[in-house]
Amino acid sequence: MLGRRLTFALPLLLLAVAATAETIPAGTRLTIRLDSQVNSGTAKTGQVFHGNLTRALVVNGKTIAPAGAPAKGKVTYVKSSGRLHDPGQVTLRLTSVEINGQMVAISTTGFHAKGKSHTKGNVEKIGGGAAAGALIGGLVGGGKGALIGTAAGAGAGTGVAAATGKEEAVVHAESALSFTTTTNASFK
Repeated sequence: MLGRRLTFALPLLLLAVAATAETIPAGTRLTIRLDSQVNSGTAKTGQVFHGNLTRALVVNGKTIAPAGAPAKGKVTYVKSSGRLHDPGQVTLRLTSVEINGQMVAISTTGFHAKGKSHTKGNVEKIGGGAAAGALIGGLVGGGKGALIGTAAGAGAGTGVAAATGKEEAVVHAESALSFTTTTNASFK
């Protein structure tokens, strides 16, 4: 007799627990305001970042978390910039949001940032160096001097580009970043 009662009571208990749990469905969009800057030159994979919801998290017409609720995430990919090519890149994902005073684990799409291209700046630095070298060489040594000056100037321009050419990906503090949940997240 006791076995029958447990067999009947257990599913009811599970239904009661499930009814009290709520869900953030996959596909829910969350926008946060980042607390501090993330830079591909200094960030590390796994590094934690913090932010706050820019607007209330509403599911099925019910406010789950108010605007300003804390959120946390991690840097999931980082690549520092090369000197003459390959701008820096960084990817951020949210990992949790505060609901009813507790951090609830979530899984989201990534926010990806990439530094600007090196090409234009490098061409300007190298080309400017070559032009200046040709002008100076031409004035000092005629046609042969211009040719030598061009090569020397291009080399100097390449050196300048290499010394100043890092283009890191930077996500500034106070930036508004949008993420979309990729799985359902349950909470009580």
